Amino acid sequence: MKAQPKSWQCVSGCGACCYLNPEERPFLQEYLPEELLKLYYSLVGEDGWCIQYDAQNRTCSIYEERPMFCRVSPTVLQELYDEPAENLAAWAIHCCTENISSVWGEESPEMHKFKQANK
Repeated sequence: MKAQPKSWQCVSGCGACCYLNPEERPFLQEYLPEELLKLYYSLVGEDGWCIQYDAQNRTCSIYEERPMFCRVSPTVLQELYDEPAENLAAWAIHCCTENISSVWGEESPEMHKFKQANK
């Protein structure tokens, strides 16, 4: 019997994906078209965090209107990253794990919460 793929679950109060420092995302030019790349750079604050990120509440101030590259969906996965829709869960789990590890640390409460939600 084939194992079922894991499903991905975003966890509130994390915000690791809002750390946009381009130095830590060296392949931006490979998958973001010029228009989206300019938008991405315009959202990066001096500290590397998105200027729309509310650090106190760990929320996005433009969540409903956030850019395409801030969304996790089969369409985004296919259009921006040229990945098949069926890879969404594995791709999102991988990206979140990397981001959380780099921003908050491997043993952080954020990582533990993410791993618990994505068993």
